[in-house]
Amino acid sequence: MSKILMSIKPEYVDRIFSGEKKYEYRKRLCKEKIDKIIVYSSFPVKQVVGELKIKNVLYDKKDNIWDKTCMYSGITKIKYDNYYENCDYAVAYEIEKAVLYDEQKDLKDYHIKTAPQSYIYIKKEVDSNE
Repeated sequence: MSKILMSIKPEYVDRIFSGEKKYEYRKRLCKEKIDKIIVYSSFPVKQVVGELKIKNVLYDKKDNIWDKTCMYSGITKIKYDNYYENCDYAVAYEIEKAVLYDEQKDLKDYHIKTAPQSYIYIKKEVDSNE
């Protein structure tokens, strides 16, 4: 199992940690099997704020993914459709547990210089607040 650091917009980060959003959507499936996502809240926060234990990764036609996940999508169907415009398939990371860190971390704590556009694999362990 692998872990990734993923850039997520602050509005979606808030919905994840409130429990409203139980799926994180992406256009591409990770090559490695993922069991944990380290959450980097993008501009204006620009900090690592927590981590997500992943229960399951769904990959299917985008309409099927929406049908399976819409109750806990944390987004509107319009935003979903806009995000997946020109895509046939969708990826949804199902969140089993979300842990918000007591103290936010910098990317440099993960030996990363710049925020990833989407995600980056994490190889070195960093102390979490679990």
